[in-house]
Amino acid sequence: MIPEATQRLRSAAPLLSKATLLNDARLFGVQPRRHLNVSSRRAGKINHRPPPRDRVEIPGLEAVTYADRMHYVPGLSKPVFPRWEMGHKDPRFYRSPPHRDMALHRDEPCYVFHQRSSILEGVRQALWLTKTKLTPGLPPQLLALAESSANQIADQDERVQNAINHACFWETTEAEPKECNSSTLVHNLLQLCSSLQAGRPELGRRMLAEKYSVTASWSRGEDLFQVRGQNGLLLSSAWPLPPLADKQEVEETANHELETFYPVAPTIDLQTTHLYNPSENTTGFRSDYPYPHAHTLYFLDGVDRRCRLRPPQLRAKMIMFCFANALARARGLAPPEGPAPPLERPVCVQAVGTDGQTFQFVFFQLNTTELTNHSGVKNQVWLEEDVPLYDSARLRPLMRRKEVMVPAGLIGYRPETFRKFLSLYLHGAQ
Repeated sequence: MIPEATQRLRSAAPLLSKATLLNDARLFGVQPRRHLNVSSRRAGKINHRPPPRDRVEIPGLEAVTYADRMHYVPGLSKPVFPRWEMGHKDPRFYRSPPHRDMALHRDEPCYVFHQRSSILEGVRQALWLTKTKLTPGLPPQLLALAESSANQIADQDERVQNAINHACFWETTEAEPKECNSSTLVHNLLQLCSSLQAGRPELGRRMLAEKYSVTASWSRGEDLFQVRGQNGLLLSSAWPLPPLADKQEVEETANHELETFYPVAPTIDLQTTHLYNPSENTTGFRSDYPYPHAHTLYFLDGVDRRCRLRPPQLRAKMIMFCFANALARARGLAPPEGPAPPLERPVCVQAVGTDGQTFQFVFFQLNTTELTNHSGVKNQVWLEEDVPLYDSARLRPLMRRKEVMVPAGLIGYRPETFRKFLSLYLHGAQ
């Protein structure tokens, strides 16, 4: 009788309400089915794969397998066949040997800083790792380069704003772009700076490289560190950058004490590896490259959406890769043999980091390659933090209660930010 009642209820469903159907179902003794929208994944439960069972071999006893049967047989052991060796090398089936058998294996670990590293202490940790003294702000002799009338670009502010509009509005197909494309913005600003080449031909002796790899190795105390990987765009030059600090200022850095961050270890958030070459130092280019001197590194934060860094970690990354490029160049010019004295001519590298709106400026000067102890001459870095190029760039205005809170378009353009960008580009031109 219950199935017949259920059939009558289903046939009368279009004419009855939901409450009536539930009451009639209870009257006939039929329990209504509840449909719950539950995800297929079990929340809060992780299925761990059990570890593989160890095969026990007893001397004198041979395991009975189903190898002769050519199919699975319950109760018999699984056969183990020798690995088939091909007569040629196929990269699709390559199996690397164990780490212990590799030529680059070392018992002591090496701490690696790469392009996706995000160190906890930020700039303080980068200063300790590179044995560097920090000076806030850019030096005035560097900023004065863009103030000269000979280095001014025709319709400079208007052309910079067009570059911003191109990166924020004109290139995207989104109805409401959330952020500016930092890659397009930097390329537009570099193209604008290169327009001065007509009056200064020495600017043509430069080259912009992408996806190059740098490697630098050094020791701090009893630990070995390496910076390796790709950082971003590299503007290299045929001439090295002139140092900003003279010999007397370099010698005065010996009295500077490096800031510690105990109880945090300096190796925190760094990748540990046992496969490395302790003396590897490469700039990423051959020795006969016509533009061997690293001029300016451009860090484009936000291009890789899987790796977004906060401003302190981005500034630390800029310092580390500036140091790596300078150290690899210094080691290539004069390979160290024993304790290294302070460099006769410091190696300098600049860096510009941006997320499309806020800029970070770094000037790094490598004074010494003796980085093991804390005493002696220190390296130097000048850092300009969080310099906005504009306040907001919106395709549509931000409305709240029928009131315009932020208008559409480019708002709050800062011309002094581009002048700093131009100063770093012009620095070092003979």
